[in-house]
Amino acid sequence: MVTKHVHILCATALFASAQFAQSSVIDFDNFSNSTGLQLNGNTTIATDDAGRSVLRLTPASTNKSGSAFSTALISLGADASFSTAFQFRISNSGGMFDGGLDRAQGADGIVFVAQTVANTAGAVGGGIGYQTLGSSVGVEFDTWHNSENEEYDGNHVGIDLNGNMNSVTEAGVSTLINNGSIWSAWVDYNGVTDLLEVRLVEGANAARSTNSTLSYTVDLTTVLGSTNTYFGFTSGTGGGFGNHDILSWELASSYDPFNDVPEPSILALLSLGFVGIGAMKRREQRAS
Repeated sequence: MVTKHVHILCATALFASAQFAQSSVIDFDNFSNSTGLQLNGNTTIATDDAGRSVLRLTPASTNKSGSAFSTALISLGADASFSTAFQFRISNSGGMFDGGLDRAQGADGIVFVAQTVANTAGAVGGGIGYQTLGSSVGVEFDTWHNSENEEYDGNHVGIDLNGNMNSVTEAGVSTLINNGSIWSAWVDYNGVTDLLEVRLVEGANAARSTNSTLSYTVDLTTVLGSTNTYFGFTSGTGGGFGNHDILSWELASSYDPFNDVPEPSILALLSLGFVGIGAMKRREQRAS
């Protein structure tokens, strides 16, 4: 089993380096080819209203949950560095309003996660499917204000550690994240400087911003407890809901920031991800 795993990763690295200047261990232009993906909970491969094949973490319905993690551990090396870029879209939002904060209907958001627990981690818990997930770092794109988590508001980006939804740092976003637009995101961790940076820009053809939306200094090796890591996404809905879709995703197992994101297309050009899932409970909402 170990031999097969190493062989697959080597083949992936060789193919990626032949096609791209940057070697990627995960690369999906879209999800029309789901080979290598295991989908659990309410997560499915779906076709959105523009005809794109997407990874739908949760559908636009109440009380749903889903997640996707790499089925194989990805080795990051001694400094635990990585770079990733992805595009997501939250559409058809409805249901509850966000606590009278004059925000749009819908909830709860998406979390990009690096964790070392298991590829089926997250079967219990709440908080956008991330809460209680130990040995992890999560970057949340949050569309619901949970005051018990001391959140900035119901429309922000945050960095979470070890399944704790009280973000170590967060920043508000002026435009609603669940407005139906495509959003481009970059997450980079430099294990030499211990700097974790997040960038979020609205638009399918958005250019990487010079300044980070959010940054935090953390020893990720200590947090994760290992440099062999599962990567993926979690999401959940409650009384508010929306289609939570990942349109494209690319990840490098080193600090090598992407200048752009893989633009979603009708045909998948490359599928090198290894994805597995644990069922996630939805993020608990307080407005009942």
